[in-house]
Amino acid sequence: MKKLVALVVLILFMAPCVFAAGTDAKGSAGQALVEKAKAEGKVTFYANITSVEPILEDFGKRYGVKAEYTRLSTTKFIATILTEHAAGKLTADVLQAPMPVLEFLMEKGVLASYTSPAAAGYPKWANKDGKIQSFGIEYAALIYNKELVKPADVPKKYEDLTDPKWKGKIVMADPSSHPTTISWLIGLKENVIKSEAEWMKFLKGLAANKPMFVASFGPTPAPIESGEKLIGISMPKYIITKAPAPLDWARVSQPMMGTPRGMAITAGAPHPNASRLFVDYWLSEDAMKIMAEKVGEYVLAPGIYPPIAGIDKAKVIPIRELSDDEIKKWGDEFKKIFATP
Repeated sequence: MKKLVALVVLILFMAPCVFAAGTDAKGSAGQALVEKAKAEGKVTFYANITSVEPILEDFGKRYGVKAEYTRLSTTKFIATILTEHAAGKLTADVLQAPMPVLEFLMEKGVLASYTSPAAAGYPKWANKDGKIQSFGIEYAALIYNKELVKPADVPKKYEDLTDPKWKGKIVMADPSSHPTTISWLIGLKENVIKSEAEWMKFLKGLAANKPMFVASFGPTPAPIESGEKLIGISMPKYIITKAPAPLDWARVSQPMMGTPRGMAITAGAPHPNASRLFVDYWLSEDAMKIMAEKVGEYVLAPGIYPPIAGIDKAKVIPIRELSDDEIKKWGDEFKKIFATP
């Protein structure tokens, strides 16, 4: 019995040492992994996320390993990866893409198994099959011009956007073609609004207010900032990236929602040690602080939030990203609804 107790104590003592071989939550990598990564020289990162240069630069300075970043649009992501993979010439070590894309690539055998010790404090749902790790949520909210909208007029719930006072004063990404907006509207149906009838009433009320449509979230802040529009379905991160524009977010009583941002290492990665080092660092507190504070992203590392007033108190939930067939189906449906006079 004493030997058994001693063995258990020894295992518990050694466990932290095993995890220390990777990178801890603060981004301090084990020296052996760093040396192996340095010998490989670089890590190649294919992603559709933008504005991540500060993280890549810090990684390079910290470890002496170059991070080569190639941005791929969602529409080209699968074709590019599968073509390279089929030819045995996949140069990417680490991938970042929407969850349906990564899940499809996982089914095709493109992704390797790796669970980073740096993600130990992340939500359990954020790791899928030991291959895909979510690190943030691409959150959306109601963003408004705080100089032109009176505090009493700021929406208290999403349904307030149907109030006729907002007619001609709303901007949003086109709900017939923008995948994230389509997913967000379906997220309201599945997570927030109680019944199908109430959800449809919201859609028709929003359509009746004749929102301005733009191609994506990116162009939504400009007309709000200028006063051409007063409010929009947009992203809170623009409060940081567009500062000192007079933007704020509506603290509605319902949850904020967004699609998870995931990443994975490729099977047969050309630089396997640099890949693990990069993923460990990316998921660390240090990197997530950069992403939250400089980019305004909502990250899953515990206790880290963008420097936006009130965001740390908000409930933010992940919603599912729709399949291509669902995007087309609902895009066509929303086109009819929002075209109604």
